[in-house]
Amino acid sequence: MTVTDHSQELINVAAQAAADKLAHNIIAFDVSEVLSITDAFLIASANNDRQVKSIAEEIEDQLREQLDVKPVRREGEREGRWILLDYLDIVVHVQHSEERSFYSLDRLWKDCPELALPADALASRNRPEGAETDAAGNVTAPPADDFGVGIYVAEDHS
Repeated sequence: MTVTDHSQELINVAAQAAADKLAHNIIAFDVSEVLSITDAFLIASANNDRQVKSIAEEIEDQLREQLDVKPVRREGEREGRWILLDYLDIVVHVQHSEERSFYSLDRLWKDCPELALPADALASRNRPEGAETDAAGNVTAPPADDFGVGIYVAEDHS
């Protein structure tokens, strides 16, 4: 079994919406061979709770506007650290970077085939976590610490 055309269409719209809100490390897996409850997972992350919520809202808005679908279940909005949107055919995980690193869904599903994504979503994989970017996804400022100070990695020239 493989993902349906409808599931791929949902993934594409959701991935583009996440990319439009500057999510990073967007990836989608075809889990249809190992799970009977859904076809695909989309995983995206953000650096703060507010951005996690914003990405999840944009995904919901775009899927409703473009494909007239609403999630059957939404979890995690209160905390804003990991929001799960269940559309039956696909499940979207928008995670805070710390949760993504800790729970490592990418590693858990790495044996499943990756799905094709829009170019903007693929470009999100080269975006450093915490870096500010322009509309084209180009880094305009380095990642910042909790106090807004840019974090620079010193180069070793010895």
